[in-house]
Amino acid sequence: MAQTIMSDTLPTTFDPAEIEARWYAHWETNGCFRPARPEADAFTIVNPPPNVTGSLHIGHALDNTLQDVVVRYERLRGKDALWVVGTDHAGIATQMVVERQLEASQDKRTNYSREDFVAKVWEWKAESGGTITNQLRRLGCSMDWSREQFTMDPHFTKAVIKTFVDLYNDGLIYRDKRLVNWDPKLKTAISDLEVESREVRGHMWHFKYPLAGGATYTYVERDADGAVVLEEERNYISIATTRPETMLGDGAVAVHPDDARYAPIIGMMCEIPVGPKQHRRLIPIITDEYPDPAFGSGAVKITGAHDENDYGVAQRNGIPMYRLMDEVAAMRSDGGPYAETAARAREIAAGAAFSAKEVDTLNLVPDEYRGLDRYEARKRVVADIAAEGLMLRVEDKTIMQPFGDRGGVVIEPMLTDQWYVNAAELAKKPIDAVKSGEIGIVPKTWEKTFFNWMNDIQPWCVSRQLWWGHRIPAWFDADGKIHVAATAEEAQAQAGEGVTLTQDEDVLDTWFSSALWPFATLGWPEGDAPLVNKHYPNSLLISGFDILFFWDARMMMMGYYNMGQKPWDTLYLHGLVRAADGAKMSKSKGNVVDPLGLIDQYGADALRFFMAAMESQGRDIKMDERRVEGYRNFATKLWNAARFCQSNGIGASATIKAPPARLAANQWIIGEVAACVTEIERAMADLRFDAAANAIYQFTWSKFCDWYLELVKPVLSPLPPAGGAGGGPETGEDGGPAPTPDPSREREGDWSPQSETREVAGWALDQILVMLHPFMPFITEELWHKLGERPYELILAKWPAPEAEVSKDATDAIDWVIDLTTNTRSAKNELGIPPGAKLAAFLAAPSDVATRTIERSSAAIERLARLTPVTIGESPAGPAMQVTAGSDVFVIPLEGIIDIAAEKARLEKALAASEREAKSLGGRLSNPAFAEKAKPEAVEKARADLAHHQGEVERLTAALARLG
Repeated sequence: MAQTIMSDTLPTTFDPAEIEARWYAHWETNGCFRPARPEADAFTIVNPPPNVTGSLHIGHALDNTLQDVVVRYERLRGKDALWVVGTDHAGIATQMVVERQLEASQDKRTNYSREDFVAKVWEWKAESGGTITNQLRRLGCSMDWSREQFTMDPHFTKAVIKTFVDLYNDGLIYRDKRLVNWDPKLKTAISDLEVESREVRGHMWHFKYPLAGGATYTYVERDADGAVVLEEERNYISIATTRPETMLGDGAVAVHPDDARYAPIIGMMCEIPVGPKQHRRLIPIITDEYPDPAFGSGAVKITGAHDENDYGVAQRNGIPMYRLMDEVAAMRSDGGPYAETAARAREIAAGAAFSAKEVDTLNLVPDEYRGLDRYEARKRVVADIAAEGLMLRVEDKTIMQPFGDRGGVVIEPMLTDQWYVNAAELAKKPIDAVKSGEIGIVPKTWEKTFFNWMNDIQPWCVSRQLWWGHRIPAWFDADGKIHVAATAEEAQAQAGEGVTLTQDEDVLDTWFSSALWPFATLGWPEGDAPLVNKHYPNSLLISGFDILFFWDARMMMMGYYNMGQKPWDTLYLHGLVRAADGAKMSKSKGNVVDPLGLIDQYGADALRFFMAAMESQGRDIKMDERRVEGYRNFATKLWNAARFCQSNGIGASATIKAPPARLAANQWIIGEVAACVTEIERAMADLRFDAAANAIYQFTWSKFCDWYLELVKPVLSPLPPAGGAGGGPETGEDGGPAPTPDPSREREGDWSPQSETREVAGWALDQILVMLHPFMPFITEELWHKLGERPYELILAKWPAPEAEVSKDATDAIDWVIDLTTNTRSAKNELGIPPGAKLAAFLAAPSDVATRTIERSSAAIERLARLTPVTIGESPAGPAMQVTAGSDVFVIPLEGIIDIAAEKARLEKALAASEREAKSLGGRLSNPAFAEKAKPEAVEKARADLAHHQGEVERLTAALARLG
């Protein structure tokens, strides 16, 4: 598969854009994303199919980065790793795109037959449908493009039709008239996910509904203690509404059964105060648990055909549901004259029998309002009621209003005929699977949300009034009888020869087809599909929590229904990527971040690492461009470390197992590699992306670049290290001293400190490249080949297996010197002592490791910690600071180094200031009023400032303690 790629000298700087384009094309062209591993264990993950109309947004960047990290990791571990990729046909979105194109050329969809319009959609897909897949390539996603899927492909369509027919034959799909989210612009039902609730400025109108026959009652209001605050005779019941036009369809007024104010009039009739006086409708006053006595007047008008809550009340109480609007949310203009329909509605209210079918035919919009836009009708209704003196008051009110995310207009709850799936029945096996642990949900905290929704799941509306999509395989005869079949021929056979059939005009919801994604993409329903046999169930699904119910749960339902098995072993739910201030990103707020812009500026590797490092289970991610820049700096540090290695004769390693090592520094780095491998494996097993990223980051930056390369510099140099001929822990065998690097006596047989160090350093750098590759694939692949000739690409390398035993004395010595150096540098910084200043140090009661290391490694201590001489014994009297290394406490005299009194005064002044700030901020944050009323970003800043000052108090207190 892979040709041998020759090494080359690393340039001073690296160009992410050039590297990314070159390596991605190489991987894809050479089949690296799906190497042939027929005998290997399967690892399978399916990509949540983005809309074919889509462009890469920051949520895609997070979701796909996490998937790619896992897939690359499992591929390196030798698995037959399959990452299924494809796009969703996105019925509404795609039809809108093509319709807009037609409108731009003074054309429209209705000028075409259904078949011709669908052909135009296919033309659009061929020309423009690959945008997001190319953008996924830019992110570095190692997907199996050779089997790219599309939910309208013939094999996928076959799976969709089979599922619908089977569900229908099993009684799990049916046609019903229920309330749906109706988009008047798109003229179709839409799912809850496609509805955006927005705060808008509106009004609440309060109207009188007069009691029938002029009846009156004593209305009494009481305070919390039961004292009467209002008592008056009323001949009406007060109703409040934000949508007066829907009053025309009221079927009842409901009050809570425990609301004593209305007890005298329960069961009475009241009049809807709109429409021709002689034809006013009467509706009953009923009781139901839904009304809240403390909200508004406590009485609620019930318009079951146009409000979700009212729909439930109407169903429970047998209240007729009168539909008022047509497909564009204009008031109905069909049906008989208002005088006739209102008369029939009065009979029904009085107890006459009725059917839902009959009620749907009754147009209760008065003649003068018919055909009006809903908002114009609202104005007319309000004006007419006010003119009659039946409006009590109107108040300005901020209300939550549902908008279609595609059409952009206010959604109208509408009672329509649609196809429904019996989701409650299909939900039973998924519920049991999660309860038993057969399917794991990570984080586990999402299980409660899952059960709450699944246990109260409603019928799933799967029909859409569109042309683009999987047309519903149902045919109607002249009598309305339904014939469901896979083909028109089969439907005709059911109906009988000569029976005229008409296919349902609707298409299926795209969530219906995407629910089959884990198995239909593998070849189902073909009989012996090898990919299905090996790769179903999938291993893992990574998904945003926001589609847990719209997609994830439905895949569980369809997996158990069609396959008899779970769709995957584990479901991982990640959070949202939010703006830097924690706000949700939206175009209207202007805080949307373009991931492609970040890739252009910092490279894909930096963005990917940011996503992985910030992905903490159960938490959203706050976008922080400075961190992305920081991870670009991390890539630069690795690049420079590789350049240093290459310039010192360090290149590609020929072994997966750790090389043999005598020198302490080499043994130490081998042990650190092994520890890092273990830490990453543990984190990945738990899907702790942040922990895995942090492990490789800390090892690369701190252990390898900052410490190991610094420790081995004297060995790699042909000259003796500064400070004398003695070695240090970086050169000594098993914690002891090593000979001065001298070309004349470099070798002892086949061994030399230089050759060992080059071999270990090259091996350690190789392990870094392998471990970092899932997170930063581009720079690691580039360095992999620049450092030496390789017979295969890094993407196909083997996961580290150090298999090495190292001397504890050697590693303890290195850790001790690092601890001493770190603490000494920190102490100097706190006290304003120049970092290069050499200081004497005294250690009265050394530990064994201290005695051994000081004796053998004084040169290293001088070079790294800048401590010389180091004396084992008591320090002289006078001002000094204390520095620890492990359990050892060094005393470092400061006489003549700094002005002790002035330094104490400076530290005490700074400490007092930080203590004041910390106290003030703590008081502010402990005040509930501040947390409730302040802007979220102000609260967040206060918390950050408090943490800063608390840290300063701790640091300055420690600095004063050092001075005694």
